[in-house]
Amino acid sequence: MRKLILLAVIGLGIVSCTTQNLKNTMDLPKEWKHTTNIYEVNIRQYTKEGTFKAFEKEMPRLKTMGVRTLWFMPITPIAQQNKKGSLGSQYAAADYTSINPEFGTLNDFKHMVNEAHRLGFKVIIDWVANHTGWDHIWTKTHPEFYLKDPDGKFHIASGMDDIIELDYKNQDMRKAMIEAMKFWVKETDIDGFRCDLASWVEVDFWQQARPEVETLKPLFWLGEFDELESPEYGKVFDASYSWTWMHKSNDYYNKNLPLQDLKDLLIKYSNIGDASMRAWFTSNHDENSWNGTEYEKYGVITKPMAVFSATWNGIPLLYSGQELPNMKRLEFFEKDVIKWTNTYQNADFYKTLLNIKASNPALRGGDPNVSTYLLNTTANDKILAYVRKNGKNEVLVVLNMSKEPVDFSIEDNNLSGSFRNIFDATKRNFDSGKNFNFKVSDYAVFEK
Repeated sequence: MRKLILLAVIGLGIVSCTTQNLKNTMDLPKEWKHTTNIYEVNIRQYTKEGTFKAFEKEMPRLKTMGVRTLWFMPITPIAQQNKKGSLGSQYAAADYTSINPEFGTLNDFKHMVNEAHRLGFKVIIDWVANHTGWDHIWTKTHPEFYLKDPDGKFHIASGMDDIIELDYKNQDMRKAMIEAMKFWVKETDIDGFRCDLASWVEVDFWQQARPEVETLKPLFWLGEFDELESPEYGKVFDASYSWTWMHKSNDYYNKNLPLQDLKDLLIKYSNIGDASMRAWFTSNHDENSWNGTEYEKYGVITKPMAVFSATWNGIPLLYSGQELPNMKRLEFFEKDVIKWTNTYQNADFYKTLLNIKASNPALRGGDPNVSTYLLNTTANDKILAYVRKNGKNEVLVVLNMSKEPVDFSIEDNNLSGSFRNIFDATKRNFDSGKNFNFKVSDYAVFEK
């Protein structure tokens, strides 16, 4: 039986904000949020120099590839006390309003943001609000800002002994955190934040922080949480992580779960409603370093999974080096430069996907005018097929999610008419037949 999903997830747009009008900001989505994508930049490992100046030279290439939003991993100084490895974790801050000298200066960062804006990018930075490093400036100036153990010592953050947790019952700390966030908007004109471990911080802090920071300008907010697990956070953030999908899809491939499990999960995501969007990805800094590259996790369905991430309802998220592709796990606490070549094997692949995502109204994320339908096929246990529709615009996506070749046909009235394959420009009239012969790793995206 064909299963229908109507996805009406509206992105959170922003106008001038106060604490009283947060709801209004959610009702008026900014246009670019519907069509954007996010590219995560690991400055430390991106170039031999590991600096903002060196990365700036890469931006025209990423612009050509279709990247719209640049997310920079934490740019603040790294705490030295109890640090991991020789360089430490970028997520163990020593000061919220300074630049990590490893990457350059504040002026270097400003110059890079200005150049990014000139090229048409949006820029968001990683914000680590849950914890700091052991010798963050606040540990000396405001030790009362931190959670304490019964013995009075700083409270270590959940199994990570290089970081200590902040106390969100302290209202002065909250004000200082908000002022620190405002610093980067005022000084460098960034366009938003990717909020690390967002659901580890009380939701009412984000409800307080967002409108206060946005008195300066409208911003985009990406939260590291899964809305299936933390629905209350979805009322504050524009987009959230799809952790449940990532783990389930990994288990699907490596533990041979039924494909129906993934389809059922997509229905659960669609049922969240229209408060926010999902970010879909096959890799990021945590996954690459700790759990393996996308090829380790997804094997022969790596590219079909990437096509899914770019065409399902929401926002596609890429990690540094996926355009190569990067086939190694990058060290987290040491210098470990991506092995760039002059050949970007996957750049055209991503360019094609990111461009149709941006240009075709049927692929708008969080738009209530877009309907997404899971299609019935003769190989429902191996093939993931769906069509997205927005008025006269339609995009058909067909993915071989199995480890073997599949001959199948689509048997669904939601597919009809003439389409063009965006990868090879061939045309098909599906009124004349809906048969496919897919090899391992095959995928197809058709535009009506």
